[in-house]
This record gives sequence, C-alpha cells and structure tokens, in this order.
Amino acid sequence: GSLDHRIEQQGRLSELHVLDIGSKVASALDTALKHNLLHRDIKPGNILFNAEGEPKLVDFGLARSTEADTEYDTAVWGTPYYIAPEKVKREREDFLSDMYSLAGTLYHALTGHVPFEAPTVEEVVAAHIHTPLTPPSQVIPEVTQPTSDALVIAMAKSPAERYRTYDDFRMAMEAARSQLLIGQLRAKKETGSVGRSWWRR
Repeated sequence: GSLDHRIEQQGRLSELHVLDIGSKVASALDTALKHNLLHRDIKPGNILFNAEGEPKLVDFGLARSTEADTEYDTAVWGTPYYIAPEKVKREREDFLSDMYSLAGTLYHALTGHVPFEAPTVEEVVAAHIHTPLTPPSQVIPEVTQPTSDALVIAMAKSPAERYRTYDDFRMAMEAARSQLLIGQLRAKKETGSVGRSWWRR
C-alpha cells in the first residue's frame, strides 16, 4: 500500500516510522540527484511499501533532468498540498523544491494534517508562500523538538534557508531518531524501576 493509504487508515503514523521513511526517501532522492533527476511530485501517494515494509518512491512521471530548463511550468504544478513556494512563484526549482515536498509529506504523516489547509486550491497554494508553518510539535505536542525542527527547516519558505544537501536533512532525521529511541529506553527503564520499587514494598 501507499503512505497515503496508511495515513487514511491510521490518522497519523508514529514519529519513529515517519523518521525512518524520511531518511530512506531522502537517500533515494539523493541517488536520483546524482543522476541529475528531480522528482517534482512528491506526495504520500507516491511513497509505496514493499512486502518487507520498506518505503519506495515511485512515479517519476513529472521527473526531469536537473540540466533541463526547470522554469515553472504552468501545466505541471505537482500536488498543491506539498508544493514548494518557489514553484508557485514561477521561480527556478531544484532539488530543494523536492526536499520541501518530502518534508511536507512527512509533516502530513506525522501530524495527520497537511501543512496548510484551506477551502480552495488557490488558497492552499498561496499559503505555501505567505502563511507561516505551524511546527509539528505545536500540532501534536508529543512530537519531539528535533523532529519538528528538521521538518520546519526543510520547509523554509526560502530555498536558501533549507538544508544544503539531502545528506544534511537525512542526518538531522537520524539524529532525531536516535534521541527519540534513547528517550524511549530511558522511559522504559524508569517505568521498570518504579514497578520494581512498588513490588518490593
């Protein structure tokens, strides 16, 4: 099934799962970039899971060589919920536009909400340019700060303020994942010791 389907069924995915998907898809996009390819339509419906549950980015249907003229194409916007502001403004797009769309997709999976909600496509598209992003940790308080920060940086309005490489974005997600796992282990240990001290009484 697709990430879209999982969000529909579960409402939102666990933070660990979202970080794992993000790291793997960022790696795939980095590989595509090394072959001069942009995806240009990253969304939950284009992330599928194989039999082992590994995420795969599919449908490079809008993909285009980074060496081609990537000026804004009125016929090809990609999906409005995840579209980078520079695409809306008809500015030159590059891999940082894909990074924004990936972060928007992960935001949706993590919070159960698209980054910007509005009644019309036009208003959604305008929000990518003008409306400040609500950090994921403000939408879902249990989302950890490192995860929230990573998505906020990758979804900066200005491409220059995003991570400089997919590797930087991936490493931020890996670091957030490590901190989350350490926090979970610590919580388990504390719960265990509380249980044991109660039992000793």
